[in-house]
Amino acid sequence: MSVLLDTMGMFSRKSKAADDKPAEATLALKDSSRGAEESNVERLRNPHFNKGTSFTQKERAQYGVLGLVPSVEETMELQTKRELQHLRRKTSDIEKYEFLMGLLDRNVQLFYKLVTENISECMPLVYTPTVGQACQEFHLIYTQPRGLYVSLNDLGNVQALVDNWPEDNVTTIVMTDGGRILGLGDLGANGLGIPQGKLQLYSACAGIPHHQCLPVILDVGTNNESLLEDELYMGLRQKRERGETYDHLVKEFMQAAQKRWGRSLLIQFEDFDNTNAFRLLEETRHSYTTFNDDIQGTAAVSLAGVLASLRVTSKVDGGKKKLRDHTFVFLGAGEAGTGIANLIAHAIQEEAVDDGEEPISEAEARRKIWLVDSKGLVTKTRKDNGELQHHKIDFAHEITDDLIDAVKGTEFEVKDGRVTSLEQTVHMLKPSALIGVSAIPRTFTQSIVEYMAEINEVPLIFALSNPTSQAECTAEQAYNWSSGRAIFVSGSPFDPVDVELESGEVVTKYPGQGNNAYIFPGLGLGVLAAKATTIPNELLYVSAQALAEQVVDEDLDGGRMYPHLSHIREVSAKIGVRVADRAFKLAIASAKRPEDLDAYVRSCMAQPIYPQTRL
Repeated sequence: MSVLLDTMGMFSRKSKAADDKPAEATLALKDSSRGAEESNVERLRNPHFNKGTSFTQKERAQYGVLGLVPSVEETMELQTKRELQHLRRKTSDIEKYEFLMGLLDRNVQLFYKLVTENISECMPLVYTPTVGQACQEFHLIYTQPRGLYVSLNDLGNVQALVDNWPEDNVTTIVMTDGGRILGLGDLGANGLGIPQGKLQLYSACAGIPHHQCLPVILDVGTNNESLLEDELYMGLRQKRERGETYDHLVKEFMQAAQKRWGRSLLIQFEDFDNTNAFRLLEETRHSYTTFNDDIQGTAAVSLAGVLASLRVTSKVDGGKKKLRDHTFVFLGAGEAGTGIANLIAHAIQEEAVDDGEEPISEAEARRKIWLVDSKGLVTKTRKDNGELQHHKIDFAHEITDDLIDAVKGTEFEVKDGRVTSLEQTVHMLKPSALIGVSAIPRTFTQSIVEYMAEINEVPLIFALSNPTSQAECTAEQAYNWSSGRAIFVSGSPFDPVDVELESGEVVTKYPGQGNNAYIFPGLGLGVLAAKATTIPNELLYVSAQALAEQVVDEDLDGGRMYPHLSHIREVSAKIGVRVADRAFKLAIASAKRPEDLDAYVRSCMAQPIYPQTRL
């Protein structure tokens, strides 16, 4: 590995005992060999080395860049202020996204300083919702490679591609095949924007060093005809591969990555379609440290929102005080929906144990949860039961006589043992929580939300589909249709809403965004700190608990079920500590447990500052 790449650390952090720490790159700039490697102009064009106007006069002389930057010496804080003004001059979100990627290409440290200190403003730009548009237009706004491209054409040669990556200390990979990007469908090779955005949040929110992160696109073709017909599309021009060849490519990449970077390498699957998401996670989770954010991250952040909501509903007469008091109905039974459902069932079991009550079986916990898919309510009596995907089967319940009687003689009466719509389901089951992960907009209709408010003093309305355009309802609709009583959570951000309550008082509600960035950076931090070899539900559960515990009364009073994004680094630190602690207790950690786990995990979080230069 070149000295240049060995010294390109994005962040600075204190050294720790070699026994306890994850491996890290040397951050000092070794000028003795740079002269042979780079010209003075090349140094300024190297985004990992460039400080721009923050180079001191001595550094400018040492590196031969006197006169090549303005004569003023500026602090990083002043540089950040200028870049923030540049950002705010852009008139559209996609222009802001392109500006931020341009900043990343010329000054890595400054990019992360700007994003970290302005996370509430920048997160919607580097990730959802703007990254959705960026992926749709990826082939149009492409400027230079920022990741590893592995295609079907590389079968048999993937190790060579992995070995070409210039960083010897990769700890975190986010990979996608572009099969199901957010709620936008198959975007093929354009999907690389998603791993890039996720890893930027790993670094900004939890201090995972940028140079230790690798975004990967598995280019297996696409069924998106508009992309296949676009001469500027940069992926394979063929239909999506779904057979053994696909599996061979995934396996070859996983083996090559682990061979180079070791068993503790964290590999996150991102935006794979349902056909592959569950299967790949199950096939790899015991031999690799793998994580699927769509299944597990969405589950943990959603559970955290429900846990936080209990502090509101428990204060209401007849309100829900425990998870097991709720009845959950999901619209959408794909990877996100069943992932959330499984983790809620696990949490119901954990809750009973924590409360010192009789243990609740997994089957009993799952009976609190019902799924609605494109064909209606998932039940044991549905005629297509034999065709149910395996991940739905555990939630295929029996419709009992008392449920049938609840809607008998009404327009929602059950006929032929089938419940075909969400509204019919809501009237029959009378749930307290409605969770949308369908990627079908406006499916939480006025009549459904009004009925939820009729049967619940504080209904839970979680419209989690991304991006904003795919949400099952808007924040304004949820609040207005429930007279301001609903607890609303969305997957993408919504603006605050002024709502008139039944008393006539007008209050401002601040919708809670169930952003996975509350979970996966801190989870990854804890996993890497402990060098966990697998990520079971127990780690997801404690992540959700740690997140929910950081919601303060002020947040709840305003309608938020999550902490303010400005606290995301502290949120990630606390999640990381809780995850690492549980990993050690479960004996799935390969690292030595430090005496002060809190201090150790925090010391793993790199800070966005320029490294010190040795002159």
